[in-house]
Amino acid sequence: MATNNGPPIDLQPQKNAIHPTPPYSQGPAVPGQGQVPMMPVPQRPAGCPPGLEYLTQIDQLLIQQKVELAEVILGWETNNKYMVKNSMGQQVFFVAEENDCCNRQFCGPLRSFVLHVQDNLGQEVMTLTRPLKCGSCCCPCCLQELEIQSPPGTPIGYVIQNWHPFLPKYTIQNEKKEGVLKIIGPFCSCRCCADVNFDVFSMDESTKVGRISKQWTGLVREAFTDADNFGISFPMDLDVKIKAALFGACFLIDFMFFEHNK
Repeated sequence: MATNNGPPIDLQPQKNAIHPTPPYSQGPAVPGQGQVPMMPVPQRPAGCPPGLEYLTQIDQLLIQQKVELAEVILGWETNNKYMVKNSMGQQVFFVAEENDCCNRQFCGPLRSFVLHVQDNLGQEVMTLTRPLKCGSCCCPCCLQELEIQSPPGTPIGYVIQNWHPFLPKYTIQNEKKEGVLKIIGPFCSCRCCADVNFDVFSMDESTKVGRISKQWTGLVREAFTDADNFGISFPMDLDVKIKAALFGACFLIDFMFFEHNK
C-alpha cells in the first residue's frame, strides 16, 4: 500500500492551450500558511506535454479525495476535489470535478464528468473526460471509457473498459488508440479493513508492472463518506503519457466502484 513516506507498492477547452486559473482552483500553495509542501518543478524533457514533467521524476502517486461536509451531513452529492502527492508528501497536482447539479444528483456515480488537473501554479495541465454511458455489465456495447488530454484539447491516452462476466478489466491506450497496458481488478471490490488492488499488466497479461490501490481509510470514514484515497505505482521509466493515462484510470475506477453515497 502506498503511503506518504512508505515504500513503493509491490507489485473541452481550446486545443493546445493552457488556460488561466479557473474558478474551481484552490490556487497555488503558499509556504508558511499551513499548506502542503509543493514538489519542485523538474526540467521538462523533449516531447513531454507541459505540466507532465512532474511525472517523469516519480514512480508513485497518492490521491486523496477531500471530504465535503454537505455530503456527510446532507447526503448531497458535490463536485469532487482531490489532492495528488508524491511519495514524499509533496503536492504534485490538484484535481477538481466540473459538473452540474442535476447530473450529480440523478446520475450519481454513473455520471459523465470533466476533471480539471492543475499544477501547483494553478495552470490546467490535464483534462479527464468521461462520457455518459450505461453502467450495466450485461451491455458490452456501453462500456465505460475515459479520455486524457494534455494540454487540454489534445488527447494523449484513453482508458477503455473491457467486457468480462465477473472481473473489472481495462485497456490503457496511447494517443493512437493502440493498447499498451491492461488493468485487472478483483472479483469483489468490497473489503473491510483492507486495500482493494487493481493490478497493471503488460498487454499479454503475463507481467505485472504496477498497481492502483484503493486504500482503507478507517471504519468511520469508510462508513460515512465516499471520499477515498488511492495509491498508484508504475515503472519510473514508463512513458509519461501512459503514466498520465494510468492516473486517469484511477478516477474512472473510483467513480465506478467506490463513489457511492454512504
